[in-house]
Amino acid sequence: MSVLNILEEKLAETKKQGRFREFLNLERGVQDKPWATSHGQQGERRLNVWCSNDYLAMSHHPKVLLATTDAVNRVGLGTCGARSISGTSVYHTELETLLASAYGKESALLFTTGFGANDATLSTLCDAIPDLIVFSDELNHASMIYGIRYSKAEKKIFRHNDVAHLAELLQAADPARPKLIAFESLYSMDGDFAPLAQIVALAEQYQALTYLDEIHSAGVYGERGLGYAEQLGLLDKITIIQGGFGKSYGAAGGYIAAPRSVVEAVRSWAPAFVFSTSSPAPVVAAALASFKYNLEHDTQRKHLLAIVDHLKTGLRAAGIPLVSADSHILPLLVGDPHRNKHISKVLLDEHDIYVQPVNAPTVPAGSERLRVTPTSAHSHADVETFLAALSRVWAVNDLRRAG
Repeated sequence: MSVLNILEEKLAETKKQGRFREFLNLERGVQDKPWATSHGQQGERRLNVWCSNDYLAMSHHPKVLLATTDAVNRVGLGTCGARSISGTSVYHTELETLLASAYGKESALLFTTGFGANDATLSTLCDAIPDLIVFSDELNHASMIYGIRYSKAEKKIFRHNDVAHLAELLQAADPARPKLIAFESLYSMDGDFAPLAQIVALAEQYQALTYLDEIHSAGVYGERGLGYAEQLGLLDKITIIQGGFGKSYGAAGGYIAAPRSVVEAVRSWAPAFVFSTSSPAPVVAAALASFKYNLEHDTQRKHLLAIVDHLKTGLRAAGIPLVSADSHILPLLVGDPHRNKHISKVLLDEHDIYVQPVNAPTVPAGSERLRVTPTSAHSHADVETFLAALSRVWAVNDLRRAG
């Protein structure tokens, strides 16, 4: 049997298990509306999208679009170099300065992706700090897992959001060894918040560094939209904050805000940063405009949270089960990969509603779900239309209801 035949067999088994990843090609549609355009054999049609991470609809905001086109006209598109060669534009410098100031940290650093920010920072710190022990939440994002896994550091995995388990692991560790706790503020597949205050208290008790991924809460929570740590008044308690511009801010790229020694270590020693071409200057200009706007305006996030409340109320009334109702990320529990894919297709084909099914291995088998993410571009009328479609699909397919 050839190597390619082996791959074909493995792919066939993956499809049988409902784990095969497929993609729907969409073109974004009307500005400030949650529409996408789909092109198929029957021509063009408009879809109402309920699984975008463009939480604040900033990808279409006039200030963001204008900043992008102005930067293209001013400096061109790509930087065509790593940051240390020719890849640092005035936009990179201004955004890093603003990030450090906003988060109250000594320094900040931009990355081409949020994945790269986690991977490069964690792997560098884990290798640079002698005898480090990393304590990592079991549901941390793959970018955090890979950054830790391939380093020299010893790692301890604590049960998801289980502060008691984390405390046990910290207590059992050698008091003299340096420690780092890595966790997220908002977990994107379950939609639940971490017990930040309790984790920070443990970090202080055991003199551990803290690494917080805020990528799904930045923009949405906090007085200035800096994330869940800001909302809880804990920004100054977190050693390293990671975030990104590919979600609420409607652009692309990742960042860390941290002590100067951390930023300089990553900037100097992380291969993924040192040898990568930097983000195109117009993309950074877009992120800068979006970040600035959301520091000063809360219009989008207030409307988003009103839409979220409306949708949560309707889901509860319809008995549609949620994995978690903590946040603006609302995973609807289906529990079967084939039915999950089927109802996603029915919503698309019969209701012009696009919600991506999430199956194993992204989530544990038996917890397959539709990951619903409202945006500030949705209206209350959109919510009612969506709820009506969901109720019909749930009834026709005799799906489980919340107790």
